[in-house]
Amino acid sequence: MNRCSQCDHTLQVTELRCPACAVTMSGVFASPRLARLTGDQQRLVEQVILAGGNLKDVARESQISYPTFRKRLGAVMAALAKMREDDDQRAQSLLDDVQAGRVAPEAAARQIREMNGGT
Repeated sequence: MNRCSQCDHTLQVTELRCPACAVTMSGVFASPRLARLTGDQQRLVEQVILAGGNLKDVARESQISYPTFRKRLGAVMAALAKMREDDDQRAQSLLDDVQAGRVAPEAAARQIREMNGGT
């Protein structure tokens, strides 16, 4: 689940909990781009990966035409490109905030790593 059931806005992660030791961390955590895709888009990406990138096989298994599948994949690619562009702007903003002393370098580095799928 990554969308609000009331207004359809993207949900924000604000708490993380370790299931092994029950330590809880609160704050604002950036989600990696793949986690911000819709459920349908995530399933499509998973299918492509599991098929070893063979798009024709995925289209056939999904019982849709290849052009229809390519259109859906193109939409996922466009969504990821837009997210990357937005994340790059956010990273630049964070770096500007670090330079101005508004954000600690460690906090900015953590947020940038999280946006890019790192830990």
